[in-house]
Amino acid sequence: MTLLSYLHYNPSKSLLFQRFCSSSRIAHKLFDGSSQRNATSFINHSISESLRRNSPAQALSIFKESIQLGFCGRNVDEVTLCLALKACRGDPKRGCQIHGFSITSGFTSFVCVSNAVMGMYRKAGRFDNALCIFENLVDPDVVSWNTILSGFDDNQVALNFVVRMKSAGVVFDAFTYSTALSFCVGFEGFHLGLQLQSTVVKSGLESDVIVGNSFITMYSREGSFRDAKRVFDEMPVKDMISWNSLLSGLSQGGNFGYEAVVVFRDMMREGVELDHVSFTSVITTCCHETDLKLVRQIHGLCIKRGYETLVAVGNMLLSSYWKCGVVEAAKSVFYEMSERNVISWTTMISAYKDDAVSIFHMMRLDGVCPNEVTFVGSINAVKCNEQIKEGLKIHGICIKTGFASKLSIGNSFITMYAKFEALEDAKKAFDEIHFREIISWNAMISGFAQNGFSHEALKMFLSAVTETVPNEYTFGSVLNAIASAEDISLKHGQRCHACILKLGFNSCPVVSSALLDMYAKRGSITESEKVFNEMSGRSQFVWTSIISAYSSHGDFESVMNSFQEMVKENIAPDLITFLSVLTACNRKGMVDKGNEIFNSMTKDYNLEPAHEHYSCMVDMLGRAGRLKEAEELMSEVPGGPGVSMLQSMLGSCRLHGNVKMGANMAGLAMEMKPELSGSYVLMYNLYAEKGQWEKAAEIRKEMKKKGVRKEGGFSWIDVSDTESSLTMQGFSSGDKSHPKSDEIYRMVEVLGLEMSLERKVAV
Repeated sequence: MTLLSYLHYNPSKSLLFQRFCSSSRIAHKLFDGSSQRNATSFINHSISESLRRNSPAQALSIFKESIQLGFCGRNVDEVTLCLALKACRGDPKRGCQIHGFSITSGFTSFVCVSNAVMGMYRKAGRFDNALCIFENLVDPDVVSWNTILSGFDDNQVALNFVVRMKSAGVVFDAFTYSTALSFCVGFEGFHLGLQLQSTVVKSGLESDVIVGNSFITMYSREGSFRDAKRVFDEMPVKDMISWNSLLSGLSQGGNFGYEAVVVFRDMMREGVELDHVSFTSVITTCCHETDLKLVRQIHGLCIKRGYETLVAVGNMLLSSYWKCGVVEAAKSVFYEMSERNVISWTTMISAYKDDAVSIFHMMRLDGVCPNEVTFVGSINAVKCNEQIKEGLKIHGICIKTGFASKLSIGNSFITMYAKFEALEDAKKAFDEIHFREIISWNAMISGFAQNGFSHEALKMFLSAVTETVPNEYTFGSVLNAIASAEDISLKHGQRCHACILKLGFNSCPVVSSALLDMYAKRGSITESEKVFNEMSGRSQFVWTSIISAYSSHGDFESVMNSFQEMVKENIAPDLITFLSVLTACNRKGMVDKGNEIFNSMTKDYNLEPAHEHYSCMVDMLGRAGRLKEAEELMSEVPGGPGVSMLQSMLGSCRLHGNVKMGANMAGLAMEMKPELSGSYVLMYNLYAEKGQWEKAAEIRKEMKKKGVRKEGGFSWIDVSDTESSLTMQGFSSGDKSHPKSDEIYRMVEVLGLEMSLERKVAV
């Protein structure tokens, strides 16, 4: 029965069928002349029209009702099934039903139907089903192979499949090459890509634009930009994707910003249609202040072409303005964006570090969920004690959203808590990380070391080396901990040194400097020199470390020799270097040399002295009795002198008996920090030494009135003959609460006796 006869004798069904085809003018034309056409061609065209109009549900309804109406039976063909499977669009339930229908109707022998079934399963995320069908195909064609190849998500597995295709004698088409080249990543993949290029010529596809674009992408991805440009230049026909592939590759290459801009300008000159990929790619290259003019030009072009409303383009403009240092322009772009995603907000958090926490909360109010990068930026923005509550809130949000166990976030919380001396919270954040790397261990070791918990830092280091391999930052932190704790045995530092040599970190400037500093602070300047002499290619950091080591040991000659040698090697000293040299001059009493070095900072090295340099010079001049010069220098200090500088000057006034100037310094210091006892004690001693007891008594009364008490002295003593790491004990004068007070005072008496004997022997 023809379709016309069927519809003539089934008017109710005729009306139902027209409902599905009513929106298609072409279908009506076919309907009007259907006496010359069979049912199958009509249905195929109707389904195809629905797909063309992006109406897969209508296409499936036509297919389903056609079967129910009874005129699909023997008139259905393989095209109908392929179109119906295409309409499934990854819906496994409907796809399985059509697959079952194809089996019962005997259409599985058609390779095109099997290909359509495999494609349906692949889109539905059931790749194993697709692979199973493929392995049972008697004679797969190139489409069958391509369908499976495009379903792999592992590069190596995909490349093995490409090799299998070559062995099976499959004739590659443009889609095969394009898909295969997308998997050519890394050394082995890139090598296979080169082999495929040699076969392209044989297959006659060397001029195919899709294949050419794929080779441009492959070369760009591997950093072979010359080859990518060569392929581009040799292409007889180029489309927008060709230009964008080259432009995108250059922009992501890091050092090819200029070349990317040239390609972008060539696109405009050639009249190539620019899209959002073109704009985002070229904007990516603009990341320096010198690029600001170009960013503004591209921004204007985006507005002219109507792309500034796209979130991807807006994000790149936002990022580029920030990197160029024009934060206000970035802010304007942000507020002008009609749509903002997590990247938009995260960029703003990075740009506005001072307001990052507030922006983070605004983002959540806007209904945008933060990602890992957002959390890290927000946590790192918590910088002062007033913001610690905000940090705790962010931590709570991380826990609720399941991000707390992420490595980068956990490390950021460890650093944040350590910064605020909340080491118990830092340890909890550390314990929450499921898969810890050395960065996490380093954050904890550094946190303990910087907060004076040297023993805990050492214990953490010993635990770290049993679970992972330490790096240069691990050794830098633990060596700093050992250097700053006299009650930790030097043998721990020596063991670290042996470990450093074993792992080959002795050539690393950070580690060598930390070793050098550790030995110097623990009194082994000879070992510091040995570490320094064994180093090659000494950096500014290393020279500064050895100069600081000599300075801390009072070796003025070695400080000056090292400083002069450093300058001869054209290594510019920094502020820390100068501070160490000035400290050495101060200890040696070399005032004129100190003045010369201090003046050379601005004159020869364009360095503005910091507060510490002024303090050192004031102390140096004061000790030498040049009080007037010291007072004049104090007036030049940016922001004025601090309490420590005033107290230093007060000590010099006491040393040289200048009561008037001393009283002036003491008054300024007490006004700044009335709770500190040092200023009162120094002034009291100055009055007492000059016999001005009434004024000394007034100082005592003032201290009592303000509740200021003199701080007791604190000392260290070794009370054991063992080599334990805990032999040093700290104690205060008159302190009886120490658990080892009896041993401490007994040792003090012994030392006093030995000193008395030494004096008698000397006499």
